[in-house]
Formats: sequence, structure tokens, C-alpha cells
Amino acid sequence: MTIPFSRRRFLGGLTALVLLSLAPALGAQAAPIRRPIPSTGERVPAIGMGTWRTFNVGSDLRLLDQRAEVLERFFRAGGTLVDSSSMYGSAEAVMGRLLERLQREGTVFAATKIWTGDGDATREEAAHSRELWGIDRFDLLQVHNLLGVDGHLPTLRAMKAEGRIRYLGVTTSHGRRHDDLERLMTRESLDFVQLTYNVLDRTAEQRLLPLAREKGIAVIANRPFRGGRLFDRFESRPLPEWAGEAGVTNWAEYFLKFIISHPDITCAIPATTQVEHMQENMGALHGRLPDPVLRRRMVEYLG
Repeated sequence: MTIPFSRRRFLGGLTALVLLSLAPALGAQAAPIRRPIPSTGERVPAIGMGTWRTFNVGSDLRLLDQRAEVLERFFRAGGTLVDSSSMYGSAEAVMGRLLERLQREGTVFAATKIWTGDGDATREEAAHSRELWGIDRFDLLQVHNLLGVDGHLPTLRAMKAEGRIRYLGVTTSHGRRHDDLERLMTRESLDFVQLTYNVLDRTAEQRLLPLAREKGIAVIANRPFRGGRLFDRFESRPLPEWAGEAGVTNWAEYFLKFIISHPDITCAIPATTQVEHMQENMGALHGRLPDPVLRRRMVEYLG
């Protein structure tokens, strides 16, 4: 027996409107899943939001209105951590504009990245990003894809000591540079690492996630949907009959709950341009999570 849900059909048409209208009440019934940042014990919601491509909309008023709805839905569902980068086109400027519009500057856990090979430009780029976001300081500042990492880390440590940032970290993506990341995690003191992890891309389970646990480093999982390709590949399938045991009612929850049920993952950062899809994503922030047995079944079901 199977459950015939798909991402788009589940929240299509009138059903989407009904669910969205009920969202505040539903969210009030279950506390969001939060994970501790090992270096401090501060807890953050396990579902965050990425902005790559999705918030690079410039000054298009129609698209800005749409992104404002997406961002507000994220916050109302309990999200806080928003991840961006100076290399994401207009995404940082758009985020700053929308945070001011929604009066959410004090709600966001602001995470962005340094994207320059010049180790002397760390502070300048961080200041520019902070101006675009319209915030006093970043909660998390990361070195994007390890670019110029040896030059940036000393400055980031100094900025953290000065109170100009709260946490520092580094990122990789697309499953690349895992050996370099492992060496860096071994020798450096980091608050966060960001890497690719999803139900199909599980290489990080072998060495990086155990090392993060050993070193007390928070882990942000990027590309949780493989840039949307997981939906293209699997959404025509029905959910398995045991999906409810894993707290899953749609494919977005399937993919995201698999990720955040790993004990060494702090937060996953899906990106979307659609309010309906944001509602699905944030559904993974509530309710039960799959146990290790169900996690294995989730992998096996996708073949």
C-alpha cells in the first residue's frame, strides 16, 4: 500500500490556501525542532533558508513582493537562520530590503559568506555585506568554498573577539573539497562548517560528520534537494506506506527530515521562490523525526 502524495499536488489550488490559513494554529501546537550550536549551546531551528538564485531578483517589484511573502512565511513558521553570500548577485541587498520592509531585522539569524581570494579584504567585504543586510553584525560569517581561507580565518577570529560577528565558519558545496575541509576541521577552531548532505549525497557521513561531532562544530547542510532535482526524480512516486511513522506527509518533508534526523546535522537550508513550497519545507521543522531504522528504509525506498 502507498500514499499518493507529491510536492505540487499536495499544496495545489484550494488545498494550499486552506493549509496556509491554518499554519499559525498548526505551528502553535508543536514546538519547532531546534539544534544546539556546540561551541555555545545556543539552539537554532533545524530548518533554515538559502538564498542562492532564489533571492537574486534585483529591483523587480513583483518578484520582491513574492519573496517578501516567502520570507514572512519562513519566519512565521519558526525559521530564523538565513544563509546568503556576496557572490549571490543582489540576494544580500534584497534580503536587507525585505527585512526592513517586514520589520524582521531582530528575528533573523543572519549568515553570509566572504567571497574573495584577498585575505586583506575580509573586513571590507564583511562591512559591505552588513550594510546591504541593514544589520549591526552577522551571527555567522563563513569563508565561501574555502576561497582564501588561510588569509580570512585570522581576521574572522579577531572580528569574533571584538564582537563584530558571533560565529565563524567555512563552506563547501556540491560534495567538493571534502579532503581539504577535513584537514581544516582537524587543525582549526571553527564554530560552523557547511557542506552538501541529502538522502542521495551521503559521503559526509563517512568522515566529516563524525569529525564535526568530535570537534564540536555545527553543521549546515546545503543542497538538500540537489537544486530541485530530487523532486524531478522522485515526486511522481507515491510516498511509502510507512511515511507517517517518519513524520512525513510530502516529499519535501521526506528529504528534509532525513537530513535533520542525523544527530550531527544542525540545520538544513532549502531555498525556494514559492510560498507553498516554503510551507512544505517548514513542515519538516515540526513533529516526529525518523529513527535510524526508518532512515535506512528512506534510503532503500529511493533505490
